[in-house]
Amino acid sequence: MTVSNAKTPWTGALWAGLGGLLIAWFAAATFIGTEHLLINDGGAMFPPIAVTAAAPVAIFLALYAFSARFRGFVLAQDIRTLTMLQHWRVVGFVFLPLYFFGVLPGLFAWPAGLGDVAVGLAAPFVVARIGSDAEAAASPGLMRYHLLGLLDFAVAIGTSGLASGVFAGLVAEGVTSAPLDVWPLNLFPSFIVPIFMILQLSVLLKLRHLRRTARQTGAAAVAAA
Repeated sequence: MTVSNAKTPWTGALWAGLGGLLIAWFAAATFIGTEHLLINDGGAMFPPIAVTAAAPVAIFLALYAFSARFRGFVLAQDIRTLTMLQHWRVVGFVFLPLYFFGVLPGLFAWPAGLGDVAVGLAAPFVVARIGSDAEAAASPGLMRYHLLGLLDFAVAIGTSGLASGVFAGLVAEGVTSAPLDVWPLNLFPSFIVPIFMILQLSVLLKLRHLRRTARQTGAAAVAAA
């Protein structure tokens, strides 16, 4: 089982397209945050800003499901590179000082911050394991790593909802997750989180494809024997 393609699908045009997409995405997230378009005035359990995290992921999965060209592009990516990019999730450490300064509630900051740091610090070790063992990509360990990374995001979204103020007893001194609804902290749910979710889903989808291909190859070999 291989973890990457010998020929990278990236070209200058693709890099330019990706750069343009990220700039437009960042600009849209900034506009949403500065204009207070999705603030949680009613203290809803599901923060409206979470839509900006879910929508890009839904679009990605739809393109993967219905566009063979896009699906081939995703499957051509290097698992090691996609995994190593998770190292940047250590940026989630910022939630902890924001908690200590009374900007964010501990109910959200502790699990979200520590979870992101743990996933980010683990990334180089996971990649090193893949690099030293070609069969590591086939082991459950790599899949568990990315599933836990997605679980960390689910916990962060859930705790941000619980800390929104809808349950007053869960937030101390009225400190809620409201700062995540506006700029600059809305860049986490509106820009940073969906990017990392898409990267992890790309790995999981490629792992599923590689395992399916290996099973089909094995079945064909048995049938031909």
